[in-house]
Amino acid sequence: MAKKGRRKLEEEEAAAFDFPVFDEVGFVTKEFELGAALAVAGILTVVLGLIAWVFTHLGFAWYVPLLVGLLGIALSPFVIREVRARHDLYAMSDWAGLLALEFFGFLALWFVLVNLTGP
Repeated sequence: MAKKGRRKLEEEEAAAFDFPVFDEVGFVTKEFELGAALAVAGILTVVLGLIAWVFTHLGFAWYVPLLVGLLGIALSPFVIREVRARHDLYAMSDWAGLLALEFFGFLALWFVLVNLTGP
């Protein structure tokens, strides 16, 4: 009798769970907006890398182009908010990913350009 009762409870618990409805339109909209924000962040990364390279090539100390790049990265969320109308869809982790991509892309482009052209 106890086995039957236990089996019946397990079947009822398994049947009680339903998967939530997947919002396809919301998912696609958010991914499209993140892709557009990624394109804007990529353009800003290239611009910041070129500006840092120009400052380095003009003979400024290493920390001046770095600070200019960091300031540009810190201001980039405001630029993205102005360019993209649906920025309210982005979560905090999305912003963190965009900023990390900008920072490492900026550093990589700046270093590559400095190594290619010399001091």
